[in-house]
Amino acid sequence: MRTENAVAPKTIYLKDYTPAPYQAAYVNLSFNLLPGKTIVTSEVKYAKNPAGVSNDLVLDGEEQNILSVALNGQRFESYTIEDGQMRIVNPGDEFILTIISEIDPAANTALEGLYQSQGNYCTQCEAEGFRRITYYQDRPDVLSVFTVRIEADAKLYPVLLSNGNLQEEGGLPDGRHFRVWHDPFPKPCYLFALVAGDLQRVADTFTTMSGRQVDLHIYVRAGDEKQCGHAMESLKKSMKWDEEVYGREYQLDLFNIVAVSDFNMGAMENTSLNIFNTALVLAHQETATDSDFMSVEGVIAHEYFHNWTGNRVTCRDWFQLSLKEGFTVFRDQEFSADLNSRAVQRIDDVNGLRRLQFPEDGSPLAHSVQPDQFIEISNFYTKTIYEKGSELIRMQHTLLGAQTFRKATDLYFDRYDGHAVTCDDFVQCMADASGRDLSQFFRWYKQAGTPTVQFSSAYDSAKQSYTLTFKQSQPDTPEQTNKQPLHIPVAVGLLDANGKEVLPTQVLELTAREQTFTFTDLPGRPVPSILRGFSAPVKLETDLSDDDLRLLQVHDSDGFNKWEAGQTLALRTIERVMKDPAADISQYVADVGALIAQGLQGIGDKALLARALTLPMIGVIAQHQAVIDPAAIDAARTAIVHQIKRAHKEALAALYDANGNPGSFSITPEAMGRRALQAAVLEILTSTNGTGCAARAKAHYDAADNMTDRVTALASLSDSSQPQRAEVLADFYKRFKDYPLVVDKWFSLQAIANREQIFEDLTMLRNHADFNIKNPNRVRSLYSAFAINNPVKFHDPSGKGYAFLRDVIIELNTINPQIAARMVTPLREWKRYTPALQALMKAALEAIQATPNLSGDVFEIVSKSLNA
Repeated sequence: MRTENAVAPKTIYLKDYTPAPYQAAYVNLSFNLLPGKTIVTSEVKYAKNPAGVSNDLVLDGEEQNILSVALNGQRFESYTIEDGQMRIVNPGDEFILTIISEIDPAANTALEGLYQSQGNYCTQCEAEGFRRITYYQDRPDVLSVFTVRIEADAKLYPVLLSNGNLQEEGGLPDGRHFRVWHDPFPKPCYLFALVAGDLQRVADTFTTMSGRQVDLHIYVRAGDEKQCGHAMESLKKSMKWDEEVYGREYQLDLFNIVAVSDFNMGAMENTSLNIFNTALVLAHQETATDSDFMSVEGVIAHEYFHNWTGNRVTCRDWFQLSLKEGFTVFRDQEFSADLNSRAVQRIDDVNGLRRLQFPEDGSPLAHSVQPDQFIEISNFYTKTIYEKGSELIRMQHTLLGAQTFRKATDLYFDRYDGHAVTCDDFVQCMADASGRDLSQFFRWYKQAGTPTVQFSSAYDSAKQSYTLTFKQSQPDTPEQTNKQPLHIPVAVGLLDANGKEVLPTQVLELTAREQTFTFTDLPGRPVPSILRGFSAPVKLETDLSDDDLRLLQVHDSDGFNKWEAGQTLALRTIERVMKDPAADISQYVADVGALIAQGLQGIGDKALLARALTLPMIGVIAQHQAVIDPAAIDAARTAIVHQIKRAHKEALAALYDANGNPGSFSITPEAMGRRALQAAVLEILTSTNGTGCAARAKAHYDAADNMTDRVTALASLSDSSQPQRAEVLADFYKRFKDYPLVVDKWFSLQAIANREQIFEDLTMLRNHADFNIKNPNRVRSLYSAFAINNPVKFHDPSGKGYAFLRDVIIELNTINPQIAARMVTPLREWKRYTPALQALMKAALEAIQATPNLSGDVFEIVSKSLNA
C-alpha cells in the first residue's frame, strides 16, 4: 500500500504551460461504496499526445491508498510517487492503465473529491478535487469520454447518479444494487460528478427547440420537495432563454440537480449533474427572501449556461478560468435582466462589483482576469475572475453590438465545441466575427487594478459645440507598473437644461491616455450622462455640479445613471459630514424628500426607488477614502439618515403604509419592488432604535406572511437594545429551527448587529448547539456575515473582531483549507486603514502565518497580504 508525500506550496506560472503528455481515449470508473471506505477502480486508455513534450505519464493523486496498478492487464509496480504525483517512465505510445485505490469519503472534511454530506455521497472536483478520487492527469485540457459504474447498499443509497445518460441498472446480492452512466461528450475530470444517497426526486420535462424531450430532476432530502418549484421553473426558463438568445440547445436526455448541505461553493456545473448548495435550490415564501429567489434563479441559470460556456467549450488551463466564469456570469446577468428590471439588475451587479471586486483590485491580492501565476487555484475563484471577467465580456458586447456579438459567439461554439481553449481564443473570435482589431482591448485581461477615467467638459456658445475630454489612468498593482492605455467603451447621452435628451446614447471609444470628443448643433450647454449602464468597470471622476446631478437623478432616461447621480450626491454629502459634522446638508435632505414625494405619487419603478433611498454602503464609501475609518464613515452615514427621518417622518410613514402587504404573495418584479421599497423606508424609520422604532419593526414582523418581510423586520431590530429584539429573535428561531437555511439567517442577522453587546453575542452564537464548524454555510452565516457585513464592529478598536476571525481561520486550516482561505479576505487590505487598526490587522495575519502546518490555500492569501 502506497501513499503520497505531503505537497509543499509552490508557484505555478502560465508561461510554463505545456500540453499534457498523454490523451485519454476513454475513462471507465467503478465505485464500490462500502462502510468506512470506497474502492475506486479506474481504467483509462492513454495515447501519446503528439503535442506533448515528455514521454512520461504523470498522474495527480492525494488522500488515497493504492491497492494495485496494472498496465495492459498485467500487474505493474515500476512507478514512483512523490509530491502528490505518480510517475510512470515512458509507458509507450498507447496502453490501458488500471488503478484500484481506497478512499474514505466520511473523513473528507475538505469537501473536495468524493465526500459525505449528511450521510449522502457527493463530489466536488473543480478545481483539483478529482485527484482525491483516483490518480489521473487532473488538468482541464485532458478531455475524455466517461463511463461510470456505482455499486452501493440499495436501502441506504437508492439514488445513484453520475454524468450523462443512464445505461444500465440492476440488483446485486446482499441487498446491493448498481447503475452505469455514460457521458458521450468528452470532458475534463473536474466536471466528473457522483451522487449516492436517500433523496427525494422532483420531476418535470422540457421540450427543446428541435422537439426532443429532456427529463428534468431535482433531488433533495425528504421534506424539502415543496421548496423546489422555483428552481425547476428557473431551469426551464434558462433552457428556453439559451435557445432564443444564443441558439444553444441541450443535447442529452436528462438534466439532474442535487442539493447538498455541505458545499464549499454555491454550485457546480458538472455535465448533466449539477450539484448545488441547498441555499441556491430551496426557495419558498415561508423560508426564502426575495433576494434568495433571485439568487436561485440566477445561479440555476448560471450553472445551466455552463453546459456550453465551460463544459462543451472548456478551459485549457486554470489561468483561463474567466473564459468560462466571466462569460457565464455575463450570461446569467443578462438572463436575470431580461426576466426582471434591467436597470435594477445592473445597479445590483455594479453595487456588488464596487463593494467586493474593486477592493480586491486595490489590495495586495490584485490579479489580472487572466493571471500569470498562482499557488492554489482555489484562491483564484475571485470576484476578479467572475464579476470583472463578466464586465470584460459586457464591454465586448457593447463594442460589437448585440447582432455581431451573437455572430461571434456562434463562431466560438462552432470552432471550439469539444475543445479546451484560452481567453485569447475567445477574443479572437470576437475580432474575426467583427473584423475589428481587439489587441488593445486584450490588455483588460492582462492588467490588474481598477482604471480611473476623468472627464471634463466645455461649451462654446458661439459655435454651439460641446466637448468632452477624457483621461484614463491605471494604478500600480503587485508586480505591475507603467501600464498601457486600455480600450474603454464609454456610453454617453446628453440632456438639455430641462432634462430633455438631446443626444441618445452613443458609445465613445477611449483608446488614448487623453481623448476629446466634440458634439455640435447644441443651442445650450447640455448635461452629460456619462458611462450609461456602467459601460466599463472604472472609477469615474466627474466635473458635474450638484445641480447637474440633480437633473440627471430626476430626468436621465438611463435607469442606472439616474440612480448613479443620486449615489454621487450621497457620497459628496457623506464626505462633507465626515469633514464637518455640522455641515449644512439641507439641500440633499430636500432632494430625498422629492424622491419620497415621487413614491407617494406612484411615479417610477419601486425597486429603483428603493435603491435610490438607500445610502451607499460603508464598503463602497471606503473606496473613496485615502485612509479607511469605518466608525467615522458610519457616524456620518447615520447622521444623514437621522436627518432624513426627522425631516420626512410623516411622508416616510405614508410611503410605508402605501406599500403594505396586499395579502397575496408573489415574486413578480412589481411585488418584489413593493417589498424592497417598504423595507428601505422601514430602515430609515427605525434608524434611531428607539421604543417607537422597535414597536414599528415588531408590528412589521407580526404582519408578515413571507420570509422577506420577516427578515426586513429582524434587520430593523438587529442594532436595537429594546425588548422586542429578543422577542422576535426567539420567535423566529422557534418557528424555523428545523430549516437549516433559515437558521443560517438567524445567525447572520445577529452577527451583523452594530451594538455594544456584539462580542458577547458572537460568543453565544459560536457556542450554540446549532453551530457546526464543518458546515460551510453555517460558518459563513456567522463569521463572514460579521467580518464582511458588520464593518464597524469587525474593525472595533479593541481588536476583538480581528481575533474572532483569526481564531476560526486557524481552526478551519486543518478542517477545510478552502473555506479558511476565503475567511482571510476581510484582512487583506490592512494597509488602507488607520494606523491603529493596521497594527491590529497585521498582528492577526502574522498569527495566522505562524500557525504550524499552514495549508497552501491559507499561506498564499496571508503571505501575499503581509508582503505587499
